[in-house]
Amino acid sequence: MMRRPRATTAKPVLYNENENMDSDLSFSQIVSSDEDVEEWRPPESTKASSKTAGAPTAGGRKAAPKRTAKPKVPKEPKVPKAPKDPKPRAPRKPAAKPKSPNTQKTKATTKSVSAGTKRKQTNEDDLGEIKRRAPNHCPEEQMVEESTRMKEERISFIVSDAHQTEGCADEGTSQARLQVTKKEEPDEDFTFDEASLKRLPTSQACQRQRATLPESKAQSLRNELNMNWDLVELLSTLSCVEQWVCANIIMLLSEENTIPFMVRYRKDMINHMDADAVRDVQMVYEELCALAKKTQSVIQTLKKDGVLTPELEESLRNCRSADDLDHVYSPYKKGSKLTKARRAKALGLEDAATALLNSPHTLDLSTWVKPGTEGLSSVEEVATGVEHILADMIAKDPETLSYIKTLCEKSFVTIQSSVSKTALKEKEQEKHDGGHKKPGAEQNKTKDFDKFQLYFDFTCNVQRIQPHQTLAINRGESLKILTVKVNIPDRVKSEFTRWCINNRWRPKTFAREQLNAIIRNAVEDSYKRLILPFLTRSYRTKLTSAAEKESITMFVRNLRQRLLVCPVRGCVIMGVDPGYRHGCKLAILSHTSQILHTDVVYLHNSGQQREAEKLRHLLIKYSCTKVVIGNGTACRETESFFADLISRRYFHPLDVSYCITNEAGASIYSVSPEAVKEMPDMDPNLRSAVSIGRRVQDPLAELVKIDPKHIGIGTYQHDVSAGALKAALDGVVQECVSFVGVDINITSETLMRHVAGLNAGRARSIAEWREKNGPFINREQLKLVKGMGPKSFQQCAGFIRINPQTLNSAKPSAECGPAAQEKPVTKKGRGKAGGNIPTSLNALDQTCIHPESYHVAERFLSFVGGSVDQIGSAGLKHCVESKVNTSCIEELAKKVDTTPETLKLIIDGLTQPPGFDIRQNFGQADFKRGIVSMSDLRVGAVLTGRVDNTALFGAFVDIGVGRSGLIHKSNITLDKLPVSQRRRSLALGPGERVEVRVLNVDIQRGRIGLDLIRVLQ
Repeated sequence: MMRRPRATTAKPVLYNENENMDSDLSFSQIVSSDEDVEEWRPPESTKASSKTAGAPTAGGRKAAPKRTAKPKVPKEPKVPKAPKDPKPRAPRKPAAKPKSPNTQKTKATTKSVSAGTKRKQTNEDDLGEIKRRAPNHCPEEQMVEESTRMKEERISFIVSDAHQTEGCADEGTSQARLQVTKKEEPDEDFTFDEASLKRLPTSQACQRQRATLPESKAQSLRNELNMNWDLVELLSTLSCVEQWVCANIIMLLSEENTIPFMVRYRKDMINHMDADAVRDVQMVYEELCALAKKTQSVIQTLKKDGVLTPELEESLRNCRSADDLDHVYSPYKKGSKLTKARRAKALGLEDAATALLNSPHTLDLSTWVKPGTEGLSSVEEVATGVEHILADMIAKDPETLSYIKTLCEKSFVTIQSSVSKTALKEKEQEKHDGGHKKPGAEQNKTKDFDKFQLYFDFTCNVQRIQPHQTLAINRGESLKILTVKVNIPDRVKSEFTRWCINNRWRPKTFAREQLNAIIRNAVEDSYKRLILPFLTRSYRTKLTSAAEKESITMFVRNLRQRLLVCPVRGCVIMGVDPGYRHGCKLAILSHTSQILHTDVVYLHNSGQQREAEKLRHLLIKYSCTKVVIGNGTACRETESFFADLISRRYFHPLDVSYCITNEAGASIYSVSPEAVKEMPDMDPNLRSAVSIGRRVQDPLAELVKIDPKHIGIGTYQHDVSAGALKAALDGVVQECVSFVGVDINITSETLMRHVAGLNAGRARSIAEWREKNGPFINREQLKLVKGMGPKSFQQCAGFIRINPQTLNSAKPSAECGPAAQEKPVTKKGRGKAGGNIPTSLNALDQTCIHPESYHVAERFLSFVGGSVDQIGSAGLKHCVESKVNTSCIEELAKKVDTTPETLKLIIDGLTQPPGFDIRQNFGQADFKRGIVSMSDLRVGAVLTGRVDNTALFGAFVDIGVGRSGLIHKSNITLDKLPVSQRRRSLALGPGERVEVRVLNVDIQRGRIGLDLIRVLQ
């Protein structure tokens, strides 16, 4: 399975000998495109390396025993020369340079499996470096893990950065490590398909909890899957995550823990992985479980058909991917033609094929001839049947398939697309018709034909093709516009044939020329008829799978940044849904998003002065200074109208400004059941204006009401797996809502559905309980809600807030509190102890601290000399900071009997001000007062803008001219990005402010080419 690792840590990958290192990706093992770790330096010449081979390691003399590894590589001519180098040269190397490239390269050479493999050398080089630097008390296996390239930690959410730089002297954040790494990496072209990197603080490397599945649990899993591979080991290999982390994730998932809960409150068990990384591991785990389930179904089907043999069952249970399973099972599928091999086996020729390989000197084909029997009537027919059986055996032999895949990885395999004959005929027919326009589907077909001109004669290495190119080719093929094929060099066939005849399928004893000819024919037939189609399908499947994953990753990141846009609070907003014939729909919203007024104005017809007067009246009446315009039809004209009025100070004394927001999905939402329930008596067009305004006031609360696929993010959403896309996007919505947190007393039922641990039923029960009994006083009262069991409470409690300010305003009366405690208790007849539920406020309920850690938080408060009444105050923050600065986080964690991860979370919760919102660190909508047209742009002009959307080929930037410009990915280079973004797989995301230079302007086609200057922070 071809996967881009999205995990916090990665397993060391051993590459095949003589592997072609010019490729970007390997289908067998996909890792980061550059395997160097933070201490890597570009290697010097081989000559310099050999001269210093005998030098002791600069970090100490402990590295000297590594020389004993040299005899393990007898193939290397340079290795034996290393001991002959004069030792007096060693002291010349300063001991203060532990990162010497020469010494490292020598160690890499002595330990590598293939000295010609540069990437392998780098892996071993990193291992040696880490061993020199690692503390003595760390186990060696931990040092090996630290040596491998890890993904950069994508900052999905950072609740507080205040304490990341505090603590022990040896502590360091992942961001700090990445900054060092970037300075030491060689220059290279930045590509969007580059795998993200992730690191762990070294201070935690020796303290992480390497919990593994209990033996009983592991055995039950093996029995349940009933496959010949170990689940944890295979999951670790495919996801590039350590086995102990995979084991913990399996255990947590089996216990029905949600990903947001795991990421925030079980960091030590998942090795500080982010939500995307855990989601990737979960996806691979589910794929393996589905594979095992499908394998069992196939085995039962074959057993029922009476064709299951022990060898076939063994082959099925060895399958590690759906592709492998399909390859083994396809000849036995119902409805498929009886294969040539099965027909020959039915004639009894399997024994002859076995004899040909094991004892050819005893085989006489004439004895198998049966005149009058089809397939056995002559020696030639018998020989043909034996060839078919041997071809089938060759095509299903694991060792043979492994060898052919290795050959292909070393070769220049390309994917080629060309215009199909069907599309050419249709184009010719269109020309003969004199360009007569055809309505409907025919006209759309013509437009589609023109879109694929780039791929009419396209060839690319399968290891370098970009994900968006793969998806475009697939779409063109599905529309029958393109013809696609995979080209495997003839050299692969010749080497494969030679290896099969001389090694793998060579008869064990002497064979006559006639029998050798049968083997040669069988090998060639197997390659052409069975193996080549299998390789083609395999390449196409892997390329498509990788492209879909990259596309979904783009969707996920775009959606996250769209949901986490900072809300515009504390002001009245006018939402405008622009239009021509039906007018512009207006909705004026209060600072709490309540609808104050709705109206329709006709700004693009006669009587504009009258409509302008109405606008001024409404804005002054409601003291509204912010106007939000949707980017749909008539947006440009509406923006021009408002900009003209603002420039003439028409709304004086108000200082009015406006912004453009993406209205994708607003019309779909306006007719949805949620909108009808929320605004039952309102026209659907006016609901769109309300939605547009609320998208700026609180983007998260409004956008969760819309299916993520309709928000207008990403590309090729119809070309990827609908199920995988929906699961990923729903997971991101849950992640965003949970990490931002919800005030349980004022949040909507729609928003509550997306909190980890809750669903539509529980959210409805919470809303009903709140309506009947008044506001929640504390988190413990959630246990009284119908359907809220211990597991649901554990998952959602940390993400739910009880805000004292909103609690006081939400209370209908002072008497509703006690009533809220007694009525639900009488309903619960299943042992829920209502008497144990406290009725008083708990100040910790307004923080991100989980109730399971309240006792630890109280111990820590008493330790620093604070109290719960001081939460969020400057005084408590000063006390905590002084205590953290004087001692290590690990030491403090031991004193309060908890883990460092839990203590850091508690410190964040105690020091964050009341009402803290993680979105305040993200960009807000840009309000402006003037307008620039596309015709005003000049090549070379420097502008600022905000990223509107990102695709697999670049980023679209709104520069305020009504048309987004494109920064092609070739212009997004490392030196133009902040250090924290240089190793992110998708360098830019929606909402980020950038400074750009205009490269070209095509007014006729409406295209603007931009160059990235820098990211504004």
